[in-house]
Amino acid sequence: MTQPPTGINLRGAVDLSALSQPQPPAGASEGAGSGGLVVEVTAQTFQDAVTTSMTVPVVVDLYSARSAASTELSQTLRQVATAYGGRFQLARVDADTNPQIAQAVGAQALPTVFALVKGQPIPLFQGSYPAEQVQAVIDQVLRVAAENGVTGTVSAGEPDAAEAEEPQEPPIPEHLRPAYDALENGSLDDAAAALDVAIRQNPGDPEAKAMLAQVELLRRLEGIDPAAALAAARDAAPGDVETQLRAADVEVSAGQPAAAYARLLAAVRATTGDDRETVRARLVELFLLAEPDDPAVLKARRDLAIALY
Repeated sequence: MTQPPTGINLRGAVDLSALSQPQPPAGASEGAGSGGLVVEVTAQTFQDAVTTSMTVPVVVDLYSARSAASTELSQTLRQVATAYGGRFQLARVDADTNPQIAQAVGAQALPTVFALVKGQPIPLFQGSYPAEQVQAVIDQVLRVAAENGVTGTVSAGEPDAAEAEEPQEPPIPEHLRPAYDALENGSLDDAAAALDVAIRQNPGDPEAKAMLAQVELLRRLEGIDPAAALAAARDAAPGDVETQLRAADVEVSAGQPAAAYARLLAAVRATTGDDRETVRARLVELFLLAEPDDPAVLKARRDLAIALY
């Protein structure tokens, strides 16, 4: 877990120029921003967040609906945005449908949070984060924004449209409640054990299988340095199974499943016997983390069939 940033500034920020159009001139108005307290942002509308950040600090929540940590952090950020009454705007980005943003900011885990001030991104933290420390990070962002003359606000008078239209989450199925409770308590091992029980009772349960795949991914990523894993894979042969599997896990967690699929397909082609079966099984497991009709999954399934036969 990243520690709270200290002395954050506008230098050394990641480059998001590929996602945004030219910025407004430096003399842009410092009045109210647009869009409300919480907005949904895509790669196509990212420029709106950049424009708003010229007058109001923008905190970007890069999340995945498949990640329990993302759901928890998103709720915390919404609460903080409401409590701060428009002093910053919360921009939510679905990493699963906007992988180019995840790639641009170098997201190595989800959720990933960064700020925009005068169009410049400031990395904040990645992965799970204590609710009690989120406010301290936001306070630092606001101080940096004030030092750079960004002191506008967004309207807090009405519920934002994205939040108002967000569908209610379906109730937790009773047979999966033990697994959800284990995740709430921070125990991936207990969650995996509960899901194993659920799958033995109903081997065809797609929801339990998908949830187990997510839990197993989180377990494998514990203690892994994402940057080191990707660097090792770049220097390794496609047939270096363990190295390529580890890198694929990192790519999926960073919202880059297509890159992970391509990596493992190359490993399938470069291996035989037990090694090939290990890679094939992992690839099929990663498919469970996406929608069955996801174009990237459909293409990877076709490529896998060709590679095997």
